[in-house]
Amino acid sequence: MTDHQPPTTDHQSSADNQRSSVVGRRSSASAPAKLILCGEHAVVYGCPAIALPLDGIRARAAVADGRAGSGILVVARDLRRRWRVADDPGNPLSELVASALEYFDTHPLTRSPAHPLTHMPDLKITITSTIPIASGMGSGAAVATALVRAIAGHLGRSLAPAEVSALVYTSEQRFHGTPSGIDNTVIAYERPIWFKRSNVQTFERSNVPLIEPIAIAQPFTLLVGDTGVHSATSAPVGVGRLLSANHLLLLQIGVSSPELDALVAAAQRAGALGAKLSGAGWGGVMLALVTPATREAVTRALDQAGAQRVLETTIGASTPQISGNEWSDLTTECTETTETGGPHPL
Repeated sequence: MTDHQPPTTDHQSSADNQRSSVVGRRSSASAPAKLILCGEHAVVYGCPAIALPLDGIRARAAVADGRAGSGILVVARDLRRRWRVADDPGNPLSELVASALEYFDTHPLTRSPAHPLTHMPDLKITITSTIPIASGMGSGAAVATALVRAIAGHLGRSLAPAEVSALVYTSEQRFHGTPSGIDNTVIAYERPIWFKRSNVQTFERSNVPLIEPIAIAQPFTLLVGDTGVHSATSAPVGVGRLLSANHLLLLQIGVSSPELDALVAAAQRAGALGAKLSGAGWGGVMLALVTPATREAVTRALDQAGAQRVLETTIGASTPQISGNEWSDLTTECTETTETGGPHPL
C-alpha cells in the first residue's frame, strides 16, 4: 500500500528539532533521517560524499514514567516488538538506554545534584518512525538520537549535539562494527556535511575522516521513492543533472537494480530535475529533485512505477552555525580529530 508522507510541521527549526518536549512526566523528542546526496560508493575509495538531514522524515521517541518496580519497557510500534531492557540487555537499543543512563549518572557536565540517578528508573519508552528500515537513510541512528534526547529531557538533563553524537556512534559500533560516522554526525547536528575518508594516520586509528559543514545556497525539494527491497547497508537544475549523471555511473558499476532503475526513469519522465539511487544500492531508496510545479506529477509517477511509499522533504537554505571548536569535537567518539576550513557551498 502506498503511503504518501508530507513534510512534518511539528518541528519548525533546527533548534526546535534538537530539543525534547516534556509534558508532565512524559517527554518526547525526534531526529531526522539522512540521505547521501552523492558519493555513497566513491567515498569508500577516498572521494568525498555529501550527506543531508531530512527534516520532514523523522524518528520519534517518547519516555514516560512506568509503574513502580516495572523496570524499563521499550515499545517499538513499527517493528511490532516490545521488551524489557532487563530481559534483553544485548539488544542495541537496550545497551544504548543503559549507556545513556550511566552517562547521565557519572558525567560531570550533565550531573545534577537535584536529580541524582542512583538506580535504574521505571520507564516506558515508545519508538515510532517514518524512516524506511535498511534503506541507507540512517534509521538506526535517527531512532538512537531521538531516544537519547527523550531520555535526557525526561531526566531534566541537557546534552550538546556532540554528546548525543558520541552516544549514538557508540551504539552504531555495537550494531555495525565500524560505522563511518556519517549517520550520527548528520543526524545529531541536523546539518548537511561534506565527508571524506583520509589516509591520515593517528596513534590509535587510520582512515581519519574529514567532516565539514556545507552551506545550502537555496532550498530544494526531494521526493524519496522506497523500492520496498531492503538494502545491504548552485542552482537546483545543475544539481539535478549531476544526480542523474551520478545514477548512470552507479548503474555502470553494477550497484543499481531493476526496481531502482524503474523509479529513477519514471521520475525523470515525469519532470524531475534529476534522480538517482541512494545508499548501498541493490534495493533501498532513490531520490528525485523536484520543483513545486512537478512535485505532484513525479509523486504519481513513482507510485505508478511501483514505489511502496513516497516520502517528501525540503532541504532549507542554510549556513553552518557550528563553531570550529564544536566541529573539531564532533568526531571525538571516533577518537579522531577533525580539521575544518570554510564551508562547502552546494
